[in-house]
Amino acid sequence: MAGNDDVDLPDLSHEPRDTGAPALLNGDSNLEAEVKHSAQDLEAVFDVPVTVSAVLGKSAMEVSQLLKLAKGTIVELDRKVGEAIDIYVNDRLVARGEVVLVEDRLGVTMTEIIKAGQS
Repeated sequence: MAGNDDVDLPDLSHEPRDTGAPALLNGDSNLEAEVKHSAQDLEAVFDVPVTVSAVLGKSAMEVSQLLKLAKGTIVELDRKVGEAIDIYVNDRLVARGEVVLVEDRLGVTMTEIIKAGQS
């Protein structure tokens, strides 16, 4: 987002606004002007460090087997090829995705956002 601070963001607030009048008596409750949000509104959290992990799969092995691993060793994981990978932020599952190749680097495309309590 370097150099572009004019990105429109969706309104993420889930709390209804209290206008002082009951909803049935407030004739313009559905006509409230939408508030536009931009990346500048998130400036306070830009420098907050987070740890992002993409888990391709898991494997259990004894320490003796771990010490024998060398370059080129194949480690069998508990997932199948093409199965979605888990994406964690600060050790919390937040999404699932797919591994993609971008030029000569690996990346992750998020295909599903995990809502709280859904994992």
